[in-house]
Amino acid sequence: MKTFLNSCWRPVTLALVGWLILGAVAQAAPAASSSPLAGLDSIQVNVTTAKGGATGGLSVNLQLLLLFTVLSLAPAILIMTTSFVRIIIVLSFLRSALTVQQPPSQVLVSLALFLTAFIMAPTFDTINKQALTPMREGKITAEEAMTKATSPLKTFMLHYAREKELKLFMELSTTEIKADKPEDLPLNVVIPAFMLSELKTGFQMGLLILLPFVVIDMVVASILMSLGMMMLPPTIISLPLKVMIFVLIDGWALLVRSLVMSFNG
Repeated sequence: MKTFLNSCWRPVTLALVGWLILGAVAQAAPAASSSPLAGLDSIQVNVTTAKGGATGGLSVNLQLLLLFTVLSLAPAILIMTTSFVRIIIVLSFLRSALTVQQPPSQVLVSLALFLTAFIMAPTFDTINKQALTPMREGKITAEEAMTKATSPLKTFMLHYAREKELKLFMELSTTEIKADKPEDLPLNVVIPAFMLSELKTGFQMGLLILLPFVVIDMVVASILMSLGMMMLPPTIISLPLKVMIFVLIDGWALLVRSLVMSFNG
């Protein structure tokens, strides 16, 4: 399992590093060429000291620091707040049901990432419009952008978090939580409840995938035993049979459709 997780996050981390570095270089290039003293100005943080003033925009250096901080937390954020958990669990169940080592872990993770991006596209678009774009234009501060960015994610998680899990973590919390509606719940309750709900849903879907292939294994083993071919491993017969059935029913399209539709309810 540890080797599988390491192979999963290697392409994710490399892709995020490349994307963030390119964006940071593109943003820093105009500031570096505008004036010889731009490097000194970029160290400063603009703060309004007038009465009732608010914190201004962060310098390029601090924005880079924030980007790399988010980068270090990106794998955890990807797991905790998106549809990635359910998708990778179901794909792993499928590979176990087929009793093959193919497709490799990198392919499964890549497919899970693209499906996650497809499913989360409306949420990411809302975050971009409400938080990232106004922050780049200087209309809101970084703190306000963070608050606006977490709101769509919380809405997504609350939609798929089960009430039972929400109540469980509210009871387990060491601090008193007062919330008139689910949207008022803190993230330290919503995120673990969402993850637990996704684990349950992923295992339920994986079980439905696993059972038909188990039946095929049992039927093949019974036939071989009745023919007196006890020395022949059942997997030699059942493996190509399972792969053939999966291909004939267009299993990949059915699986992807089921995964995407499970997030459209």
